[in-house]
This record gives sequence, structure tokens and C-alpha cells, in this order.
Amino acid sequence: MTTLRRDGVEICYEDMGDPAAPPMLLIMGLGMQLTAWPESFCDALVRRGFRVIRLDNRDAGLSTHFHGAKTPGLLQTAISARLGRPPRLPYTLQDMAADAVAVLDALGLAKAHVVGASMGGMIAQIVAANHPARTLSLVSIMSSSGNPWLKPPRRDILRLLLSRPPDGRDPEAVVAHMMRFFRAIGGPVYRRDEAELRARMIRAIARTYDPAGVRRQLLAIIASGDRRPLLRRINAPTLVIHGAIDPLLRPDAGGDTARNIRGAHLQIVDGMGHDLPEP
Repeated sequence: MTTLRRDGVEICYEDMGDPAAPPMLLIMGLGMQLTAWPESFCDALVRRGFRVIRLDNRDAGLSTHFHGAKTPGLLQTAISARLGRPPRLPYTLQDMAADAVAVLDALGLAKAHVVGASMGGMIAQIVAANHPARTLSLVSIMSSSGNPWLKPPRRDILRLLLSRPPDGRDPEAVVAHMMRFFRAIGGPVYRRDEAELRARMIRAIARTYDPAGVRRQLLAIIASGDRRPLLRRINAPTLVIHGAIDPLLRPDAGGDTARNIRGAHLQIVDGMGHDLPEP
């Protein structure tokens, strides 16, 4: 693991593969750490001939956490964003996109294939729109355009997303809560092995656990508003991947993303929820 410092913020990242290979930057989603990109997946990309770089977004993993930062409420942020007057936040998705570009700078890379999942897809979209010369291609996975008229998450999934474990100081309660959430968003088709999922949650919590950081990232998502005008500026070759049964960001979110990026290809994956199933 390596850390860079940008404007007082430390960003942790990992670089693997042949330094001379085409670089691929992987950006993870809400509350997720770089380790959420499975090792087997990263290794497969390296074997395919890519230099794979994955990072911890701010407020996740080993990057800077904005502990104690004052933030508005979720509803206030949503209303302000709809009115075009987003409130002052510790950071925005634009800042997180700049962090991703700073990783490329730290590695001396002029450009990369940019891949993002969920919130990471939103960040990747901003990178591709604002830094076209740095973007070889864009892959937006289980993400969204920010179109306010899209179908919202399923109510039970939204409740789980916004809920907390009964005792945040009890590791067992936290693991059980996280397993319940990931089983729900992943859907019934590609079920993760329970022991593997539990081990994954334990490793994630041991590395870092910051529910307040997840909330700050969620505020950044809400405040980013409708990104369709920004998406129309993207000229990189683009693939949009979305699960056919995603209950958090519905399949229409992927379709709307693809419709607003010139020449984008949409790949709907049968049986895929809001997760990266091994197949």
C-alpha cells in the first residue's frame, strides 16, 4: 500500500502488475474499501495484461477520514440539491474524482482505463467528463446518472442502508448487520458462501469501520445531483454494466447512464444484484 497527500488529504492506493502494461484504475463504491475489489478479480485483470490500481476513497479504508466534520441532514441536502443550491459539505464527488486523478499523477501515468462500481461509477464518470485526456476508456458498473426521476431504491433496501447495527461497539453485531445488508442487495441468484461473506466482513471491519464516513460519502452523492449534462461531455469509449435485479440502483439507472453517454454500450447481467458476483 502507498499513500499520497493532496490538499491535506491522504489517499491510500495499491498498484499491481507490469508497470509497462496499460493502467486500469478501480474506484469502489459507498463505504467500500479498495479491498472490496476481489483479489482474484484484480489478479485476473493483471493476467489479461493490465496494470491494476485500486484506491481507498476519502472516508474509507486507510485514506483520510473527516471525523467530526459538521454536516447537514440527508433531507436538507436532497432538497438543496434539487433546487440547485447544494449545502456546504466536507467534500463532493468532484473532490473524490480529483483524488483519483491525483493517484494517476503520483504514479506518473498520463492516462488510464477508469472503472467504477456504484458510487465509484459516479466518480469515474466525473473523471471521464472532466479529464478526457486522462481517460482511455470508462466502465460504469451498477451506477447511475443522478437523474432525479429514476425509480428509487426498494424501500426495504433503503431502510437497511440507512440503519445501524444495534450495538456499533460489538463486532459480532456489526458483522451480522453488514452481512444482512450485502445479502439483501446482492439478490437471490448469485449467493455468496456464508463463511466467505462473514470472513470478508470481518477483514473489512478490522481494516476500518466508520459509519459516519459512509454518511458523509452519501451526502456527497446526494449533493452531486443530476449528472446527465456532465455525461453528455464524455467522449471516451464507454461500457455500462448493470444487474438485472439490482434493488438499490435499479436497472433503469444503468440504462439512463448509457443513454446519456455518446456511443456507450449497455450490458445488463441476468441475475446480478448490487454486487460483483464471481461469474
